[in-house]
Amino acid sequence: MIRINDVYQSYGPGTRALKGIDLRIDDGEFVFIVGPSGSGKSTLAKLITAELRPSEGRVVVNDFNTSKMKMSEVPYLRRTLGIVFQDFRLIERKTVYENVEFAMRIVGASPREIKRRVSYVLDLVGILHKARRKPTELSGGEQQRVAIARALVNNPNTIIADEPTGNLDPDRSLEIMMLLQHINDLGTTVIVVTHEKELVNQFDKRVVAIDGGLIISDRQGGYFQYEQT
Repeated sequence: MIRINDVYQSYGPGTRALKGIDLRIDDGEFVFIVGPSGSGKSTLAKLITAELRPSEGRVVVNDFNTSKMKMSEVPYLRRTLGIVFQDFRLIERKTVYENVEFAMRIVGASPREIKRRVSYVLDLVGILHKARRKPTELSGGEQQRVAIARALVNNPNTIIADEPTGNLDPDRSLEIMMLLQHINDLGTTVIVVTHEKELVNQFDKRVVAIDGGLIISDRQGGYFQYEQT
């Protein structure tokens, strides 16, 4: 559950990235957040992950009020989230298995649970057969599948994917989005930040459009058409 109420985000005097945002995302939803470069969509994603705190307003993510929470509480919030990045951020010296395993080790999971869960998520994303490969031996699409497995391994209730297909060709982009749809079908909330109009239009999902720091459209299906200036 995500509740964003009357949120403003400033980067220094006179520079407001968000200008009074209200947004509600319920458990189990699949939501695209779209907009042109500089629209405020990445700022919104950073507020959800508590990378930023709102300059004004209230942000509640999975029962954590990020506007008031202590820094010591941030890791507990992030355990409820799985974050997928455009540039994969895999550790090149580690195998696929070790990259995903590492995310469980840092939260203190038992060896038995690690073995069970890592194998499960690698199989879920279709990459178990390459568990012993290094990231440099994989295609871009395969690396992103590993990144999604890593985001899933601690069983978060929400996945946030920030431009997850930005480094992929159209066919691999569609595969990754279909994988995220499958994960959503299993009950995980999925939020995808993207500017890829053609990809969004292939899925009948909720689309929240941001421009100039404001939500200008919130509807089911279809990428909002921006006026060119």
